[in-house]
Amino acid sequence: MKRVFFSDFDGTITKVDTCDLLVTKLARKGWKEINALWMEKKISTEECASMTFRLIDAGPKEVQELIETVEIDEHFLDFLHLCRKQGHDIYILSDGYDFIIDMVLKRYKIDVPYYANQMIYQNGFKIACPYLNPDCGQCGTCKSSLMEKLKGDAEQVIYIGDGASDTCPASKADLVYAKDYLYQYCLEKGIPVVRFETFLDIIKHLGL
Repeated sequence: MKRVFFSDFDGTITKVDTCDLLVTKLARKGWKEINALWMEKKISTEECASMTFRLIDAGPKEVQELIETVEIDEHFLDFLHLCRKQGHDIYILSDGYDFIIDMVLKRYKIDVPYYANQMIYQNGFKIACPYLNPDCGQCGTCKSSLMEKLKGDAEQVIYIGDGASDTCPASKADLVYAKDYLYQYCLEKGIPVVRFETFLDIIKHLGL
């Protein structure tokens, strides 16, 4: 069976959510209230990031030093190798930032196509959303639209994630692997889901 895998990045491939790490370490007070509005879908990702970035005085160097501490799931590289060995495509879909994802992937020598918001530094950080869905506008990166575009002729579409930005794409997948917020959401909405803690769980469940 030909499969295509779509994976979230923060808290899924990485052991910590890099967006959370960024604000807890570098933002002034007020970011929690902004994030709560985003979780309640009262503001969009673009609005949330724009407001939050105004609370961050650090520059690219400080962000890079912080992101250098981020580790990935210890079984992700094995998962990636097995997917490629069996001819399955894999894409990273993130409502996070390219600046951060690029640093992590390069450090681990991972070459996987990814789609994310742009994090631009111009006398302070700004966000650009090249994969925004104007018909919705909630997420900066519309994962559902990208899945439809990228799935090709795959017989099974598999989504892997953990957070609030994963709820919409999870409803469009044939099979979902989830943890944390996304797992509870899938249970509540009746979306077929398999719980995972690491990518080894996914490898075993699929028999890769």
